[in-house]
Amino acid sequence: MTYPDWALHVRILGGFISVLWVLEIADTLILKGWLNRFGILPRRWIGLRGIVLAPLLHGNLRHLSMNTVPLVVLGWLILVRSTQVFVVVTAAVWLIGGLGVWLFAGSKSNHIGASGLVFGYLGFLLMNGYVEQSGVAIATATLVGLLYGSTLWSILPLQRGVSWQGHLFGVLTGGLCAYYLPQIQELLQTTLV
Repeated sequence: MTYPDWALHVRILGGFISVLWVLEIADTLILKGWLNRFGILPRRWIGLRGIVLAPLLHGNLRHLSMNTVPLVVLGWLILVRSTQVFVVVTAAVWLIGGLGVWLFAGSKSNHIGASGLVFGYLGFLLMNGYVEQSGVAIATATLVGLLYGSTLWSILPLQRGVSWQGHLFGVLTGGLCAYYLPQIQELLQTTLV
Protein backbone atom coordinates (compact mmCIF):
# COMPACT_ATOMS: atom_id res chain seq x y z
CA MET A 1 0.00 0.00 0.00
CA THR A 2 1.34 3.40 -0.89
CA TYR A 3 1.57 6.37 1.44
CA PRO A 4 -1.35 8.29 -0.17
CA ASP A 5 -3.67 5.32 0.58
CA TRP A 6 -2.75 5.47 4.27
CA ALA A 7 -3.19 9.23 4.31
CA LEU A 8 -6.63 8.90 2.70
CA HIS A 9 -7.66 6.25 5.23
CA VAL A 10 -6.59 8.49 8.10
CA ARG A 11 -8.54 11.41 6.62
CA ILE A 12 -11.68 9.32 6.09
CA LEU A 13 -11.76 7.62 9.50
CA GLY A 14 -10.25 10.55 11.38
CA GLY A 15 -12.71 12.96 9.80
CA PHE A 16 -15.70 10.74 10.57
CA ILE A 17 -14.65 10.12 14.17
CA SER A 18 -13.94 13.85 14.62
CA VAL A 19 -17.44 14.74 13.41
CA LEU A 20 -18.94 12.25 15.87
CA TRP A 21 -16.96 13.67 18.80
CA VAL A 22 -17.59 17.33 17.94
CA LEU A 23 -21.33 16.64 17.66
CA GLU A 24 -21.49 14.71 20.94
CA ILE A 25 -19.39 17.21 22.88
CA ALA A 26 -21.57 20.06 21.61
CA ASP A 27 -24.74 18.09 22.34
CA THR A 28 -23.54 17.19 25.84
CA LEU A 29 -22.11 20.54 26.92
CA ILE A 30 -24.24 23.06 25.05
CA LEU A 31 -27.44 21.39 23.86
CA LYS A 32 -27.95 19.08 26.88
CA GLY A 33 -28.87 16.07 24.73
CA TRP A 34 -31.32 17.95 22.50
CA LEU A 35 -29.95 16.31 19.31
CA ASN A 36 -30.93 12.84 20.52
CA ARG A 37 -34.53 13.47 19.50
CA PHE A 38 -33.39 13.10 15.88
CA GLY A 39 -32.85 9.34 16.15
CA ILE A 40 -34.79 6.63 14.36
CA LEU A 41 -38.40 6.72 15.56
CA PRO A 42 -39.87 3.46 14.21
CA ARG A 43 -42.80 3.66 11.80
CA ARG A 44 -43.28 7.40 12.25
CA TRP A 45 -42.74 9.56 9.19
CA ILE A 46 -40.72 12.06 11.20
CA GLY A 47 -38.55 9.14 12.32
CA LEU A 48 -37.28 8.55 8.77
CA ARG A 49 -34.84 11.43 9.24
CA GLY A 50 -33.23 9.32 11.95
CA ILE A 51 -32.06 6.82 9.34
CA VAL A 52 -29.66 9.50 8.11
CA LEU A 53 -28.94 11.18 11.47
CA ALA A 54 -28.92 8.38 14.07
CA PRO A 55 -25.36 7.09 13.42
CA LEU A 56 -24.05 10.60 14.08
CA LEU A 57 -25.76 10.89 17.49
CA HIS A 58 -24.97 9.22 20.81
CA GLY A 59 -26.63 9.17 24.21
CA ASN A 60 -23.53 10.47 25.97
CA LEU A 61 -19.75 10.56 25.74
CA ARG A 62 -19.45 7.05 27.21
CA HIS A 63 -21.77 5.70 24.50
CA LEU A 64 -19.62 7.31 21.82
CA SER A 65 -16.38 6.12 23.41
CA MET A 66 -17.71 2.52 23.33
CA ASN A 67 -18.25 2.83 19.56
CA THR A 68 -15.08 4.72 18.65
CA VAL A 69 -12.41 2.01 18.87
CA PRO A 70 -14.41 -0.69 17.03
CA LEU A 71 -15.38 1.85 14.36
CA VAL A 72 -11.73 2.68 13.76
CA VAL A 73 -10.45 -0.91 13.90
CA LEU A 74 -13.18 -2.53 11.80
CA GLY A 75 -13.53 0.43 9.43
CA TRP A 76 -9.78 0.45 8.81
CA LEU A 77 -9.77 -3.29 8.06
CA ILE A 78 -12.34 -2.65 5.34
CA LEU A 79 -10.53 0.47 4.07
CA VAL A 80 -7.31 -1.54 3.68
CA ARG A 81 -9.19 -3.78 1.30
CA SER A 82 -10.67 -0.92 -0.74
CA THR A 83 -11.96 2.59 -0.24
CA GLN A 84 -14.81 1.84 -2.63
CA VAL A 85 -15.82 -1.24 -0.62
CA PHE A 86 -15.71 0.83 2.58
CA VAL A 87 -18.03 3.44 1.04
CA VAL A 88 -20.44 0.78 -0.27
CA VAL A 89 -20.59 -1.10 3.04
CA THR A 90 -20.95 2.10 5.07
CA ALA A 91 -23.74 3.47 2.84
CA ALA A 92 -25.62 0.15 2.75
CA VAL A 93 -25.41 -0.46 6.51
CA TRP A 94 -26.24 3.18 7.29
CA LEU A 95 -29.34 3.26 5.06
CA ILE A 96 -30.61 -0.33 4.79
CA GLY A 97 -29.77 -1.19 8.41
CA GLY A 98 -31.46 2.04 9.52
CA LEU A 99 -34.52 1.23 7.44
CA GLY A 100 -34.69 -2.20 9.09
CA VAL A 101 -34.70 -0.53 12.51
CA TRP A 102 -37.38 1.94 11.37
CA LEU A 103 -39.57 -0.91 10.10
CA PHE A 104 -39.19 -3.47 12.89
CA ALA A 105 -38.10 -1.84 16.17
CA GLY A 106 -40.51 -1.08 19.00
CA SER A 107 -42.89 1.76 18.17
CA LYS A 108 -42.13 3.79 21.31
CA SER A 109 -38.34 3.61 20.97
CA ASN A 110 -35.68 6.05 19.75
CA HIS A 111 -32.51 4.58 18.23
CA ILE A 112 -29.23 6.52 18.10
CA GLY A 113 -25.56 5.65 17.80
CA ALA A 114 -22.99 4.27 15.38
CA SER A 115 -23.13 0.73 16.74
CA GLY A 116 -25.19 -0.32 13.70
CA LEU A 117 -22.15 0.62 11.59
CA VAL A 118 -19.84 -1.27 13.97
CA PHE A 119 -21.98 -4.39 13.60
CA GLY A 120 -22.26 -3.86 9.85
CA TYR A 121 -18.48 -3.76 9.54
CA LEU A 122 -18.24 -6.84 11.77
CA GLY A 123 -20.80 -8.72 9.66
CA PHE A 124 -19.02 -7.75 6.45
CA LEU A 125 -15.58 -8.85 7.67
CA LEU A 126 -16.84 -12.16 9.08
CA MET A 127 -18.85 -13.04 5.97
CA ASN A 128 -16.06 -11.84 3.66
CA GLY A 129 -13.76 -14.49 5.13
CA TYR A 130 -16.31 -17.15 4.21
CA VAL A 131 -17.13 -15.76 0.76
CA GLU A 132 -13.68 -14.71 -0.45
CA GLN A 133 -11.84 -17.72 1.00
CA SER A 134 -8.42 -16.06 0.62
CA GLY A 135 -5.82 -16.43 3.34
CA VAL A 136 -5.96 -12.71 4.16
CA ALA A 137 -9.78 -12.63 4.31
CA ILE A 138 -9.90 -15.75 6.50
CA ALA A 139 -7.17 -14.42 8.81
CA THR A 140 -8.97 -11.07 9.06
CA ALA A 141 -12.30 -12.78 9.82
CA THR A 142 -10.61 -14.93 12.47
CA LEU A 143 -8.95 -11.92 14.10
CA VAL A 144 -12.20 -9.94 14.03
CA GLY A 145 -14.10 -12.92 15.42
CA LEU A 146 -11.65 -13.25 18.29
CA LEU A 147 -11.69 -9.52 19.06
CA TYR A 148 -15.39 -8.75 18.61
CA GLY A 149 -17.27 -12.04 18.16
CA SER A 150 -18.63 -12.02 21.71
CA THR A 151 -20.48 -8.76 20.97
CA LEU A 152 -22.76 -10.70 18.63
CA TRP A 153 -24.83 -11.62 21.70
CA SER A 154 -26.17 -8.06 21.60
CA ILE A 155 -28.16 -8.83 18.44
CA LEU A 156 -30.57 -10.55 20.83
CA PRO A 157 -33.02 -8.62 23.04
CA LEU A 158 -31.14 -9.38 26.25
CA GLN A 159 -30.35 -5.90 27.60
CA ARG A 160 -32.69 -2.95 28.09
CA GLY A 161 -31.65 0.30 26.48
CA VAL A 162 -29.49 -1.38 23.81
CA SER A 163 -30.67 -1.18 20.20
CA TRP A 164 -30.42 -4.88 19.47
CA GLN A 165 -32.38 -4.16 16.28
CA GLY A 166 -29.65 -1.75 15.13
CA HIS A 167 -27.03 -4.40 15.86
CA LEU A 168 -29.05 -7.12 14.13
CA PHE A 169 -29.83 -5.16 10.97
CA GLY A 170 -26.27 -3.84 10.90
CA VAL A 171 -24.69 -7.30 10.99
CA LEU A 172 -27.20 -8.70 8.48
CA THR A 173 -26.66 -5.83 6.03
CA GLY A 174 -22.88 -6.05 6.38
CA GLY A 175 -22.99 -9.81 5.77
CA LEU A 176 -25.18 -9.36 2.70
CA CYS A 177 -22.77 -6.74 1.37
CA ALA A 178 -19.94 -9.27 1.59
CA TYR A 179 -22.04 -11.99 -0.02
CA TYR A 180 -23.18 -9.81 -2.92
CA LEU A 181 -20.01 -7.71 -3.22
CA PRO A 182 -19.04 -8.96 -6.72
CA GLN A 183 -22.49 -8.06 -8.07
CA ILE A 184 -22.44 -4.68 -6.30
CA GLN A 185 -19.00 -3.86 -7.72
CA GLU A 186 -20.08 -4.91 -11.22
CA LEU A 187 -23.17 -2.71 -10.93
CA LEU A 188 -21.06 0.22 -9.79
CA GLN A 189 -18.61 -0.23 -12.66
CA THR A 190 -21.36 -0.30 -15.28
CA THR A 191 -23.20 2.63 -13.67
CA LEU A 192 -20.17 4.87 -13.15
CA VAL A 193 -18.56 4.24 -16.54
